[in-house]
Amino acid sequence: MNKIHIALIAHDKKKIDLIVFVKEHLDVFEKCELYATKTTGKLLRDKLKLKVNTVQSGPIGGDLQIGAMVANDNIDFVIFLRDPLTAQPHEPDVSALLRVCDVHNIPLATNLATAEALIAEINALMEKTNMEDEK
Repeated sequence: MNKIHIALIAHDKKKIDLIVFVKEHLDVFEKCELYATKTTGKLLRDKLKLKVNTVQSGPIGGDLQIGAMVANDNIDFVIFLRDPLTAQPHEPDVSALLRVCDVHNIPLATNLATAEALIAEINALMEKTNMEDEK
């Protein structure tokens, strides 16, 4: 089975939530190819010792870089914990990323509840693939 490619992004007030979420599901994330915006990726590396490919920080183009990866079929799932209560200076970039996920039918979680649903699907996909590989 090819590795599942997951993009991980979090606004500043949601970064700790993302770290905790990834830590709770470390067994799944360790088996995936991970991509993140710069600050989020550094936190994942430093706190959880994960291998993470990074792009620029979100406000300086990182969200758009992840969007380009989605458009080029290089990302399978996106977990983007957004802070809906804080205005973001790069909101057009955020909107573009959400749009490209919709256009390319890429599963996108924008809060912890939908992230839990996505991780359950990823885990089920991994288990199914492992069973098929064993046949």
